[in-house]
Amino acid sequence: MTEHQVVAAPPIELPPDFAQWLALREPADVAARAADLVDAVRVTLTGDGPYVVHDLGAGTGSLGRWLAPLLPGPQHWILYDQDPDLLARARAGMPATAADGSPVTVATRQGDLTRLTAADLAGAALVTASALLDMLTAAEIDRLVAASAGARCPALFLISVTGTVRLTPADPLDDEIGAAFNAHQRRAAGGRRLLGPDAVDACADGFTRHGMTVRTRPSPWRLGPAQATLAARWFTGWLAAACEQRPELTEITREYARRRLAEADGGRLGVLVEHTDLLALPD
Repeated sequence: MTEHQVVAAPPIELPPDFAQWLALREPADVAARAADLVDAVRVTLTGDGPYVVHDLGAGTGSLGRWLAPLLPGPQHWILYDQDPDLLARARAGMPATAADGSPVTVATRQGDLTRLTAADLAGAALVTASALLDMLTAAEIDRLVAASAGARCPALFLISVTGTVRLTPADPLDDEIGAAFNAHQRRAAGGRRLLGPDAVDACADGFTRHGMTVRTRPSPWRLGPAQATLAARWFTGWLAAACEQRPELTEITREYARRRLAEADGGRLGVLVEHTDLLALPD
């Protein structure tokens, strides 16, 4: 893939308001990410640079906005996504300087990131992604791990769902809906069987097989009254996916949904969404 090249993208259909969803969740992602894994990446950046960072599934650039100012030295970020509008937003929003004031430059690549090879990532100082792995299949994760491991650089994959959700106050329907949502995350879509909450373990196992050292950290969303809008939006999507997976839930959750959204609007709904951050380091 070359800069700005368009290639066949995987059949992942994004909702029309996806950019707004990414903007709404960005502060929660920032608060959840494991900063000590960034410390471990920082010590690998030796020499004069520029350090090339490949950001896979960049969306609107949330990860780059957070991470580039935490890393020292001149950086060249290459942002990947299938959506050209998201890439334009990401490029425009990237910071201009690194932690020490060094310049940060940006390029974009539109297309299917699951077809990347080690040659595409040659010379990388870091491969990174956020909230990506659960949307991939086992074969796609295997290819992504092989490409990243072949580049012999750190791989930092953040905010991967684990399937564990806790709502407060608790409700008897919570567990049933959570199970249906997790089944939806593992669904077959467009001929692809997604890994959903199993993806981060598959990724860790893959890097281990390639001889890399893997570190993982919890990175949970903890949503309370200050995140009421995000909690309501997250809950609506969570329930909708569960009902898509099990349509019989639609009728029996109408009052449940009304009550939960009223709790969210009133700042009374607490939401814990577990994620895992993963760092793979070459030996």
